[in-house]
Amino acid sequence: MKCRICASPGLDLARLAAKLRQSAQLMIGQGDYEAYAAHRRANHPDEPAMTRDDYFRERQASRFGEGGRSAFRCC
Repeated sequence: MKCRICASPGLDLARLAAKLRQSAQLMIGQGDYEAYAAHRRANHPDEPAMTRDDYFRERQASRFGEGGRSAFRCC
């Protein structure tokens, strides 16, 4: 949508909301499954990718240090 006065592109609220959601997820340690899936398809097409649920569990385990991993700490 363009501004009627200056003809510059208007604010795309759907795109802004998606970027804010992605930023919030990354700040709490949740990666972007769609980016992961696209990376797997592009770079590892012969290997199976995790399901969305498995990806979520793996990110949670990584964040909280489950399975002998050290947890992410900011301080």
